[in-house]
Amino acid sequence: MSSSMASFVVRKSLRSASKLRHFSSLPTLSPSSLVAPRVLTPQTLTLTRTLSPFSVRFASSKPANAEDKIKRADDNLLSVLDDEIECAQEADEEPSQGAILPKDSPFEIIDNPGDQSIILKRQFDGETIQVSVFMNFEEEEEDDDEDDNEGEKTSDALQPNISMVISIDKGAGSILEFCCNLDSKDVEIESMAMKKAEASEDEGAYHGPEFSDLDESLQRALRKYLAARGIKPSLYEFLREYMMTKDDREYLVWLKNLKEFIEK
Repeated sequence: MSSSMASFVVRKSLRSASKLRHFSSLPTLSPSSLVAPRVLTPQTLTLTRTLSPFSVRFASSKPANAEDKIKRADDNLLSVLDDEIECAQEADEEPSQGAILPKDSPFEIIDNPGDQSIILKRQFDGETIQVSVFMNFEEEEEDDDEDDNEGEKTSDALQPNISMVISIDKGAGSILEFCCNLDSKDVEIESMAMKKAEASEDEGAYHGPEFSDLDESLQRALRKYLAARGIKPSLYEFLREYMMTKDDREYLVWLKNLKEFIEK
């Protein structure tokens, strides 16, 4: 029990006992028994004045400690950010071959700083073809039979996954949209849909069957349809290199923005 709580209990007990005594025997008061009220002396005033600054200092010591912890945490974070920014800058300055667009590619590149994706765009026989390109790293799970190397992870298990959303607009009010995965060997169509160009997304609209449910001959014809418009596996190496470089660049900008925020 704290000292303040103990004092409170003692004071409460004394008040209770005093009341009992008061009702059991009330003394007769006389002028001589009256006690003059206590007058504050300079000594008591001095004591009050000397205690007040101490009480204020004691009350304010806790917030000061909290502020110190916040400052130490901020300084530590800024130090780590400086190290990370230095490493990112060194990696960005390393010489590289850079991303080289295939010579036969008809696409222009739209790369907006701060976006996680880029856009490939072209005009083809009255069509506007736009390809939104995304990349992430996914760990591929090995499906081989159990062997001595089962469970071991190698750098080959991490492969950049290129995803694309391809829209083909003929200006007739409808858009043909494909969602695809790209690697160095194939353009894999995950899904496709016919959508209205100006309409908002309607979850209840019928966009067509699942691509995997289509007849195989129709699936092959749709792959050729995309290949004729420049959507080919030959884009993979360029897009992989370009997106990795972009990711490094965006990461460096993100680190600097985070540091600037912490410093405010």
